[in-house]
Amino acid sequence: MMPNMEPGIKVAVQASPEPSEDDLKLYQQLGAGWVVLWTNAAKSSAEYYASRRKLYEDHGMRVYGFGNGDVHNQDAIVLNLENRDAKVEQYKQHLRDLGKAGIPYTTYAHMANGIWSTEREETRGGASARGFDLDKAVKGDWAGRHYPGPLSHGRRYTQEEIWENFAKFIREVAPVAEEAGVRIGIHPDDPPVPELAGVPRCIFSNYDGYKKALEYAGSPNVGMCLCVGCWLEGGPLMGKGVLETINDFGGIQKIFKVHLRNVDQPLPHFKETFLDDGYMDMAKVMKALRAINFDGVVIPDHIPMMGNDSRIGLAYSIGYINALLRQANAQT
Repeated sequence: MMPNMEPGIKVAVQASPEPSEDDLKLYQQLGAGWVVLWTNAAKSSAEYYASRRKLYEDHGMRVYGFGNGDVHNQDAIVLNLENRDAKVEQYKQHLRDLGKAGIPYTTYAHMANGIWSTEREETRGGASARGFDLDKAVKGDWAGRHYPGPLSHGRRYTQEEIWENFAKFIREVAPVAEEAGVRIGIHPDDPPVPELAGVPRCIFSNYDGYKKALEYAGSPNVGMCLCVGCWLEGGPLMGKGVLETINDFGGIQKIFKVHLRNVDQPLPHFKETFLDDGYMDMAKVMKALRAINFDGVVIPDHIPMMGNDSRIGLAYSIGYINALLRQANAQT
């Protein structure tokens, strides 16, 4: 369990760091006691993080984690590009700032060319949802950057390069995380294909890659942000199913945060859908988390659009997750 936190699974909202009064009222009405926030380099500082923590605490909520998009999915780090050292130093400062602000967690993703999607598709009732069709994936557009195929960075990289670059990075930042008292949860590759546009996705696209990576880190402060949606996207490619993965990594306290998301089927072509509408029974996921005494946060992720208002899908998802948790607690 993280310091100064009560035990048990906590339901959180991925919220705005600068919420309106209506936002705050909505989060309170949903019964969200926890939030996860993201910002960018322009505002990243210990003072800003602390001010957001105070804002939410003044409204009866606590900040579990804070991410900085400028040190997330950085090709400079993954591919050892020219500005790699500067990005690593920026990430270390992010960790120190979180520690000073009393925020115990951050999510990190190690993708060199971002999260790829194809055209949006309709899920239940015509709701608009993210889709991915490997046969149609010729380019990626993520966080304002464009990654064209067939080689997003001009050449093909080897698995050995990707592993070497990760090992160097994590061994540099893990001691800083430990000193700052901040946990790093590493998000799976999305989509978890073996290679994308010349870059192997060989570490965080399967069970064995995660196991080896966390052994490389050798730190109590480095673990998983388990995105159930990504694990379901990969299906057999992941090596082990999501329930077994929860049991194994959760059993050694390496799962720090969980993204609940369902999809209709695994790769090569999937679409995201509502929590109760995909091929995984989310009640089984919550029961597995409860069985290993998971004490981090669970958040809904990539929610399909309902009624042309993102707040509707958020409310539906939080209500569903709260019901799942109540059921799991009653059964345990």
